[in-house]
Amino acid sequence: MTGSKKIRVLLAQFPLETHTKGMITVAGMLRDAGMEVVLLGNALPAVIARAAVQEDVDVVGISSYCGGELVLGEKLLALAREEGIRQEVAFILGGIFPPDNAVGLMKLGFAATFPPSAKAEEIVAGIKKALAAKSAG
Repeated sequence: MTGSKKIRVLLAQFPLETHTKGMITVAGMLRDAGMEVVLLGNALPAVIARAAVQEDVDVVGISSYCGGELVLGEKLLALAREEGIRQEVAFILGGIFPPDNAVGLMKLGFAATFPPSAKAEEIVAGIKKALAAKSAG
C-alpha cells in the first residue's frame, strides 16, 4: 500500500442474504473515507474470490445477517488461498452474527469483524490496521 494509492474494497454478501442496507451503508462510509468500493452483491465464495482477483482489491468485506458466516467464510478463505490472494488481501466481515462466531471468524483468518453498531471510523481504522498487518507480515 503506497500513500497515494486508494484502498480498493470488494463488498459482497453470501448467496441467501436479502438485507442489503448494511452493505450499501458501509459502501458509502468507505467512499467518504476515500476508498474505492466495488459492490458485488450476493455471491458464492468462489465468485467472491474470483472477483477479488479480477478487481485487484486490497480488502474483501462480507456483510452477513442470515447466518452461515463460519461455513461460508471458511470456504471463502480456502478459495482465496487457491487463488493466491490470501496473503495480500484482508478479509473482514460485518453484520448480525452470534458474538462467539466473531472469535471463530478471527481464528479462521478474518482480520476484523464488526457488529451493526460499528461506526465509520471503527470500520476504516479496522481496514487500515488489517492492511498494515498484511504489509508488515
